[in-house]
Amino acid sequence: MSLFHRTLCETTCIMASTSGTKPRTVSRRVSKAPTMVDPAAGEDKNSLDSELVPSSLADIAPILRVANEVEKENPRVAYLCRFHAFEKAHRMDPKSEGRGVRQFKTYLLHRLETEEVETQTQLASSDPKEIQRFYRNFYEKNIRDGHQTKKPEEMAKIYQIASVLYDVLTTVVPSARVDVETHKYAKDVEEKREYYEHYNILPIYAAGVKPAIMELPEIKAALRAIRNMDNLPRMPDDKDKSVNDILEWLASAFGFQKANVANQREHLILLLANMDIRNKSVEDDANYNELDSYTVQQLKDKIVKNYESWCKYLHCPSNLRFPLGCVKQQLELLYIGLYLLIWGEASNIRFMPECLCYIFHNMAHEMHGILFANVRPVSGGAYQPVSHGEESFLQDVVTPIYEVIHMEARRNQNGTASHSAWRNYDDLNEYFWSDKCFKLGWPMDKKANFFVHTEKVNKANVVHNNVTTGGRKPKSNFVEIRTFWHLYRSFDRMWIFFILALQAMVIIAWNQSGSLSVIFDADVFKSVLSIFITAAILNALRATLDILLSLRAWRSLKFTQILRYLLKFAFAAFWVVVMPVAYSESIQDPSGVLKFFSNLGGNIENESLYYYCVAIYLIPEILAAFLFFFPFLRKSMERSNWRIITLLMWWSQPKLYVGRGMHEDMFSLLKYTLFWIMLIISKLSFSYYVEILPLVQPTKTIMDIRITSWDWHEFFPHMPHNIGVVIVIWAPVLLVYFMDTQIWYAIFSTIVGGIYGAFSHLGEIRTLGMLRSRFVSIPSAFSERLVPSSKGEKRHRYEDDSLERKNIAKFSQMWNEFILSLRMEDLINHHERDLLLVPYSSSDVSVIQWPPFLLASKIPIALDMAKGFRGKEDADLFRKIKNDDFMRSAVIECYETLRYLLVGILEDKDDKMVVEQIRKEVDESIKEKRFLRKFRMSGLPLLNDKLERFLNLLVTDYEDEEDKRSPMINLIQDIMEIIIQDVMVDGHEILERAHQIDRKEQKFEKIDIYLTHNISWREKVIRLNLLLTVKESAINVPTNLDARRRITFFANSLFMKMPDAPRVRNMLSFSVLTPYYNEDVLYSDEQLNKENEDGITTLFYLQKIYPDQWKNFEDRIKDPKLGYQHKDKNELIRYWVSYRGQTLARTVRGMMYYREALELQYFLDFAGDKEIFGGYRFIDMNQTDYRVLKEHAQALADLKFTYVVSCQIYGNQKKATEQRDRSCYVNILNLMLTYPSLRVAYIDERDETVNGKSEKVYYSVLVKGGDKLDEEIYRIKLPGPPKIGEGKPENQNHAIIFTRGEALQTIDMNQDNYFEEAFKMRNVLEEFLKPHRQRKPTILGLREHIFTGSVSSLAWFMSNQETSFVTIGQRILANPLRVRFHYGHPDIFDRIFHVTRGGISKASKTVNLSEDIFSGYNSTLRGGFVTHHEYIQVGKGRDVGMNQISQFEAKVANGNGEQTLSRDVYRLGRRFDFYRMLSFYFTTVGFYFSSMVFL
Repeated sequence: MSLFHRTLCETTCIMASTSGTKPRTVSRRVSKAPTMVDPAAGEDKNSLDSELVPSSLADIAPILRVANEVEKENPRVAYLCRFHAFEKAHRMDPKSEGRGVRQFKTYLLHRLETEEVETQTQLASSDPKEIQRFYRNFYEKNIRDGHQTKKPEEMAKIYQIASVLYDVLTTVVPSARVDVETHKYAKDVEEKREYYEHYNILPIYAAGVKPAIMELPEIKAALRAIRNMDNLPRMPDDKDKSVNDILEWLASAFGFQKANVANQREHLILLLANMDIRNKSVEDDANYNELDSYTVQQLKDKIVKNYESWCKYLHCPSNLRFPLGCVKQQLELLYIGLYLLIWGEASNIRFMPECLCYIFHNMAHEMHGILFANVRPVSGGAYQPVSHGEESFLQDVVTPIYEVIHMEARRNQNGTASHSAWRNYDDLNEYFWSDKCFKLGWPMDKKANFFVHTEKVNKANVVHNNVTTGGRKPKSNFVEIRTFWHLYRSFDRMWIFFILALQAMVIIAWNQSGSLSVIFDADVFKSVLSIFITAAILNALRATLDILLSLRAWRSLKFTQILRYLLKFAFAAFWVVVMPVAYSESIQDPSGVLKFFSNLGGNIENESLYYYCVAIYLIPEILAAFLFFFPFLRKSMERSNWRIITLLMWWSQPKLYVGRGMHEDMFSLLKYTLFWIMLIISKLSFSYYVEILPLVQPTKTIMDIRITSWDWHEFFPHMPHNIGVVIVIWAPVLLVYFMDTQIWYAIFSTIVGGIYGAFSHLGEIRTLGMLRSRFVSIPSAFSERLVPSSKGEKRHRYEDDSLERKNIAKFSQMWNEFILSLRMEDLINHHERDLLLVPYSSSDVSVIQWPPFLLASKIPIALDMAKGFRGKEDADLFRKIKNDDFMRSAVIECYETLRYLLVGILEDKDDKMVVEQIRKEVDESIKEKRFLRKFRMSGLPLLNDKLERFLNLLVTDYEDEEDKRSPMINLIQDIMEIIIQDVMVDGHEILERAHQIDRKEQKFEKIDIYLTHNISWREKVIRLNLLLTVKESAINVPTNLDARRRITFFANSLFMKMPDAPRVRNMLSFSVLTPYYNEDVLYSDEQLNKENEDGITTLFYLQKIYPDQWKNFEDRIKDPKLGYQHKDKNELIRYWVSYRGQTLARTVRGMMYYREALELQYFLDFAGDKEIFGGYRFIDMNQTDYRVLKEHAQALADLKFTYVVSCQIYGNQKKATEQRDRSCYVNILNLMLTYPSLRVAYIDERDETVNGKSEKVYYSVLVKGGDKLDEEIYRIKLPGPPKIGEGKPENQNHAIIFTRGEALQTIDMNQDNYFEEAFKMRNVLEEFLKPHRQRKPTILGLREHIFTGSVSSLAWFMSNQETSFVTIGQRILANPLRVRFHYGHPDIFDRIFHVTRGGISKASKTVNLSEDIFSGYNSTLRGGFVTHHEYIQVGKGRDVGMNQISQFEAKVANGNGEQTLSRDVYRLGRRFDFYRMLSFYFTTVGFYFSSMVFL
């Protein structure tokens, strides 16, 4: 028995003994394999053992991957690798205590038993020699010269394999027996491996072949800047290792993780490069050496703006210091890098931006001390550089704060506890809004007040209302309590206004006349003034609610804040007493309650006292009204940190870090003020004349009736004036009064939104007829909107014919890609595709070549016209043809293309001369106006028939092309004969001249039958054939409604106002982030063929509702030119069905259109005339220039666009054995392999031994597609489980550190995108640079198309409902109302603004149930600006079944209920001006409250 086999037997005995069973005989049957394999998942079984490794044995996964990789080449070496993995696994967990370890060991053991017998050495006589020989061969074949020929990602994989092979070699071969050459190779691999790590976008340290992206001058300049290590002191532990850049220096100084450093290094380089290229005016890359100083300053200002604002708010000096003589750019980069490294490792603390400010504040001070040897603030000693371990920042800074968050989240009891029982993210963050946070010290004191009393909840201390008593910390500034009183507290001004207006209208209507003019009567006017008594009572109610609803936060409030609450209540109580007393004194002979207050007032007899009281009471309101018309003054006062201004503002609003200065400019204010004034006038007029006035007289009559006996029952039999009946009559009227504002808002928003849409040119092209009528102007609109051009080019665009032709050629590139994408999505068929395509180049003909769908039937009509012009003048015929521009273009194009085609296909120069003579005769006869005398029109129909046959033959594919030579020669000879003898009057003269040449061959016999192998020629033939043969009108092309919608919307958008397109290199960079949990990635065969209760399968149903798309799909996969014949048809059907559902595959396909669009845009920006007129799809990649152009296009796409899908449980799905989870893993992996630029972020849970105990350790991991499996790029350790709040925002938060760029688009996994819309992305991003009334947007809202409307009638209803909201609804919210937020739609965020202010959503459990809208709230409260743009759209799916719709509506309603309790709604409601507050209420929580009351 071999040594390996004996070892296996010994290990088997050990495993058996640890499990308490007797050792058993080694069997070669892999009995445990079924527990590790899902046969339905369609995976390569060789990859199973590497991907199903238990989390506690994760370190052996690379070894098993290498075994799979080398198995085909050398099975024995693969066996040795697996054996090494088995030994290592046994050392890591000898007792098999980890979850799934015993099963995995058993499976691997059985496999080794089999392979030990079946595999044999190939290169040597023994295993030690075998693996050494294989290692040397592998090195010489792949590594020795590989860096000169292979790409960095290939070399990274090769070095990884080489490292693993050497580890295996050292376990198999004793060190003394390893030969010198192998040692030499291994040392070389060890030295160079760090240069060949798997990378995300930038292979920063790769040697050898540099990818095109690393040759970009902006990347080189950014890399050079961060590698400037001059003047930086060396840390004590850095003497033995190299520090390559400032980020590594910061990591050494503060203990950041290596993966975090690598991630933020790339992040910083890309930010600097993208921002710097926009600041450069030089076009010559050779002179591009250094970063612009303004670039670094601009980035630093954006990143630390919130920090500097925080410092000013707390009146503490900023630690961003630049001493005299320092290298400012280097120091700025250090501050930027420090903030990014803190943010990148902060985990859940990223939801607490001011906590990050506190950490940055202290670490910046510490860094400054290290750099400039400052004195410590406490000890007085100088800073001494101290190196930290790789995870010291995580352990010492992040983990303590995370534990506080985690413990508080546990108090939530999974959403069942009261909000007041625990501190959410906002509470903990707002702790850092007070200078009390500085008591934490630095390093933070773990015994500080912030960290104590966070022990587990004691159930004995939980009282009946789920409020935990005992040692818990108070809420910060606000308490979320479940009560409807929040509606009044947050929007008290609105309720006071409507109540006072109701009181005034009832008083006026109660007068005998009921006319509004009666208000000028002294007695009526005095009665109306009683509304101020009501106002005083309502204000007292507000002051009371402020105290009662904030009691649980008082321990965290400053004394001045508590004093303000108490004084507000005292003054409100004072007015509640004074107002009735003063009013009662002004009334002659008061009675009832007024008499009581009159007696309370004593001998006060001055009737004007009440008027004085009213005047004094109104002073604050008058001052507020004055400031309302000077928003810039109010904004400046609210944002001021001067103590005198703060003192003056103290009474009007409490001092808070957010919500200051949210006032719009004067023009915007006037717009939404006018909107609401008109609405309120309409509402109050309707209420007065329709609701209130008609009820007054009946009420008086009822009150005067005296009833002594009741036929049935009276609820209030002893109340005077039949008050019960009056209440019954007035109650519904009052409900309608308070709720009908919502109806009036719907009416006004529809009217204003419609007018605004009309002025924005929306809907100008809605039908195919409109499209055809305006298609002539579309290329110029495309050039103006979507093609970058200088001012000079814009000025001469319509004057220079060559420039116009070039722009049309650029349009044709984009248009054709658009049409081809419609074909690949099966929205159109082959015939419609051909009718819609535009030739890439029109240089061969003298007219613009419009798509054939515009020219269809023009040639047959022209032929019919020509036949009737016997003996008439040429001018009549030509005038009729010229009256239709499309007919004229078609006739000229057919004539010139046919001549061009015949000249090209004829090889004999004499034959070509005949064609040229015919052309000359035609041109001269037209010029001399004798065309009808020289040519017989009666012969054209016969000529047309022959041409059709000839063109059909040209495009027909034969197995042997020579088979069509003879019929083609015959057809050409027939065509020439008809032209010369039947069409031309003097054609015999041309033929006679041709016969003068003595030749043996027949005329027109030598032809080039392979001409149509050239794609460009083939397209000309297809187009000419379409022009001649399509006899019916193409008015209904395309027939598919979705294709029509997309074409007409794209055409319409070109005439809408949008920013000019920059060059790709100068555009803003952006990322797309999609959170995914466990939804469908790709439908399985089982899902497709599973019958429902009616016996209908999903596939059958989709075939019936999309019959045209199914037929197009079948035609597409049968087309041999598209290469589907070798692909699995079932797999193609799965994709077809999945692309019509709400799947991740559909979303990823749509988002990757951004990359395709960027590559095409780069081609159009930088390609020469030859390439542009030649066609984007016809680039010959074998030519060096074209290959370089393509590589640069891909590099720019990488630089500008990143797509990250946050698949939270991808790691668990990878290790799962359940069929659905394995299927999800395989499908996600296939997506990464299909789209190499796709990145997947996930949470990896591992069982690791910490201090002798097995603990769960969590990592944020980023992977990309490799050769066959995923490749890990970054692995960042987390302080604990990241999901402690709402799932979706936590999922987004862990992955956001892997996004790149200055903008971030949030895309849900039920959304889609379109190629033509992706082409407009760079225009949309320019909105961030475009000031709107001196402010730049922070969120760009986009229009959506709901693509699920055709699935069912319910889906159609939901689609229409959603469409109205995402178009006219959000249009009016953004302008003029200025209250658009973020609604979980495909909005684009200013990424740097939001990641430094809490992220793109909020995650506190339950209260942030509607997590997306809180990002809009947060952005607005922090001075952001939200816009909405309708010239671009993104697809979105909605619920299609009753249960789904019900659940969705319930979630939205519940989310709005939780919003009502939130501090964000309270602060917005209180701090918006009155009219903007009305907009906010009726478009958010007010809508649902009104709906509830109506129902």
